[in-house]
Amino acid sequence: MSAERRNAFPWRELPGLLSTRLLAAFLVPTLLFVAVAGTAVYQLARSILEEELGTSLSNIAAATASQLNGERMLTIEAGDDSGGTRTWRNLVRLLEGVREASGARRVFAVDVQGRVRADVGGGLPVGSEVPELARDRLELARVFAGEHAASQVLFTGSDGRLYKTGYAPIVHAGKVVGAVGVEGSAAFFGPLQHLSRTFVIMGALALTALAIIALLTARGLARPLGRLMDSALRIGRGDLTTPVPPEPTREIGVLARELEVMRGALESRDRQLKMMLAGVAHEVRNPLGGIALFSGILQEDLRAGAHEEAQEHVERIQREVAFLQRIVEDFLAFAREQPLARAPVEAPALLSVVQELSSAEASMRDVTLEVDATPAVLEADGSLLTAALLNLVKNAVQASAAGGRVRISGAEHDGRYAIRVHDAGAGVPEAERERIFEPFFTTREKGTGLGLPLARKIARAHGGELHLTSAPGDTTFTLTLPLRPSGVSSPR
Repeated sequence: MSAERRNAFPWRELPGLLSTRLLAAFLVPTLLFVAVAGTAVYQLARSILEEELGTSLSNIAAATASQLNGERMLTIEAGDDSGGTRTWRNLVRLLEGVREASGARRVFAVDVQGRVRADVGGGLPVGSEVPELARDRLELARVFAGEHAASQVLFTGSDGRLYKTGYAPIVHAGKVVGAVGVEGSAAFFGPLQHLSRTFVIMGALALTALAIIALLTARGLARPLGRLMDSALRIGRGDLTTPVPPEPTREIGVLARELEVMRGALESRDRQLKMMLAGVAHEVRNPLGGIALFSGILQEDLRAGAHEEAQEHVERIQREVAFLQRIVEDFLAFAREQPLARAPVEAPALLSVVQELSSAEASMRDVTLEVDATPAVLEADGSLLTAALLNLVKNAVQASAAGGRVRISGAEHDGRYAIRVHDAGAGVPEAERERIFEPFFTTREKGTGLGLPLARKIARAHGGELHLTSAPGDTTFTLTLPLRPSGVSSPR
């Protein structure tokens, strides 16, 4: 994403975006769960209660049918209800007793043709057909086959309430001659519907609570995330000096700390880069000035035919070019991030190589190099470590007077391996002891100021450190390195 697009993004809308997403994440699954679970529970409860009601009504019908005399019932003919025959009155009295005892709305008896023989609560005359029987044809077929049955569906009565009918066969001489029907009210639907409404209300309250929680959570997340985004945008715009504020939330606090570490690293690298660029510009300016000066003098001498003086100027130019080349090489060596090629390195052999490579310059300055190293194996990049030690030994040789000695020693100390480079020179003034590790800081006329910073950088890349202790006549650079883990075999 480009800087323009990052800056154009409405980060202030983050709380709204998080609120919307959290609301969707919380409410949609909850709403689906509540709807599915509520519907399933309602349907299950309704099915169970319907089945229980049907069973109860059919049992009442069976008990009623067991008290009827099928033969006498069949003697009831149309008009008996008007005349009030004794058989019809006895049957009605029985059905009325069942109705009052069971609380049923209607109890009736019919023959196998579905014609009424007695109807208590329905008011149909004897001999008429019961319209509701057409609805329950399948159930009546089972009843006339000798089984108990109940209507499969609820129906709405004239009072607007739901009802169900239970049936049982009337048997005479082993033959089904009719059926008893008992209509009962599905009164349980009132509490069931009340329970359903309560469930809906509770679900709505739960969704409201979740919505409030989602909004509060979104706000709690959005504020620290917004601060982190502001910090990230500042860093992206180049503001590396403003610290990233810490955050109390654990996960976001980790992000804030890591972002602050990144900002600090970028600030350090940016400061170092600016310092290096300024140092390079300053250091390059001197040899370039010398080259320009002596090349101009060389040109004049060549025109005047002074060839002997010209050779001297050429040598001066070559020295300045060599110094300029060394500045560039040191700069590249310091700036380049080289991966470590770790391998087992014998400490005495490493110090011996450093002594051999430094012997030429030491001989020119009449300085003696002494090496004393206890055996140890380091897991290090031998070439980079050699370069770091060469810089330390070179500084010590240059700081030593003619006839002096530079002592290079190595020994285990506090679980690490310490390599010390000691000289008896004038020492480093206290005010300069920390600055000598800054890039391009040097007290020598032809020094680049990158040798010691490079040596410390190499030491730290190995997990070690480079320290200085100095006094007149006693200066020591100590490079500490981790030892190779025990039990690791050397490659063959």
